[in-house]
Amino acid sequence: MTTRIDALDVLRGIAIMGTLGTNIWIFTDPSGPAGLLALDGAPGAAEAFLRFLSNGKFLGLLTLLFGVGLELQYRSAVRRGLTWPGRYLWRAALLFAEGLLHYVLIFEFDVLMGYAITSIVVAYLIGRSERVVRGWMVAAGAVHVTLVGLLTLALLTGTGGGTGGSGAETLYTHGSWAGQVAARLQNFLVFRAELVLIVPMGIVLFLLGSRLLRAGVFEERGAALRRRLAVAGLGVAAPLNLLTSFAGPAWFAVDRYLLPPLVALGLLALVTTVVLRLKGAPGRVRAGLAAVGRTALSCYVFQNLVASALCYGWGLGLAARLDGLRPWWVPVAWAAVCLLFATLATLWLRRFERGPLELAWQWAYQAPWRRREAVAPRA
Repeated sequence: MTTRIDALDVLRGIAIMGTLGTNIWIFTDPSGPAGLLALDGAPGAAEAFLRFLSNGKFLGLLTLLFGVGLELQYRSAVRRGLTWPGRYLWRAALLFAEGLLHYVLIFEFDVLMGYAITSIVVAYLIGRSERVVRGWMVAAGAVHVTLVGLLTLALLTGTGGGTGGSGAETLYTHGSWAGQVAARLQNFLVFRAELVLIVPMGIVLFLLGSRLLRAGVFEERGAALRRRLAVAGLGVAAPLNLLTSFAGPAWFAVDRYLLPPLVALGLLALVTTVVLRLKGAPGRVRAGLAAVGRTALSCYVFQNLVASALCYGWGLGLAARLDGLRPWWVPVAWAAVCLLFATLATLWLRRFERGPLELAWQWAYQAPWRRREAVAPRA
């Protein structure tokens, strides 16, 4: 059991760092998020390869791990004889509120809101029969593939996409934090359009994560399953994903939302196998990754806040100042931010069992039932 939990912590830590590996390209672009939406140009070969290393893969891994976490919550409720989904719906509501605040105050491409919506759907499916679960996975997968296909067709035929524009560059290089907040509110539907792809993909990956846990993928008995996942994800999907990374902006949706989740399965298998084989006390790297995994929510928000302060005009403005050094300064910035929050997470866990946002989350989650318990004796 301990090894399995260690593997999950390490995987979560890698997923959190990997999501920054994707998002850092947004923060370091002088146009900010608008640079991601500008599909009228292609990065150079070096930048395309660096983006390939993280784009979509760790989003897929994090989504799988959310499904694993949902399965663990379900097991806990069943074990304690609690109604399901019951209190979990309050947990999902808190996740949505956290995501909404994160979107408005910090980052346009928050994933927590999408995870909250997905978790509500999956909460009603996770305890159903394998036939029902399989049917939902096939249906959601078909919707996801269709949406990706339609978007790709639109981009290939020149009927989709947009441009960054000088206004966006001014906002993120010289604009105020309040101005960026206002822009997020004004462009809510544009920036939240990603949810159309995130939710059906999330349903598939949440349910798949749940079923992989049941199949023993994090245990010694899952060795054969992990080998198959590694071959499919790293041996087949990864080379195809490398091709789409160099195929041009029109393949954006395939490059981010279709192939990377398959690569994520290979990463999950590889990392789990490595952790299971490690013996003895964790070294600094493994301990740091596990610390990030245990404080994943805090680190996810913190890394985006720090990257914003480093890159945007209301902070140090490095996106504009170092634009001539792209793409090489971008991975340096990523490594520096990762080292910072991994160190802080390790130090924090020496005194506390949970991260700061996790502590606030736990308080908010338990608050309604604490009030009921306080009122009950008077009734």
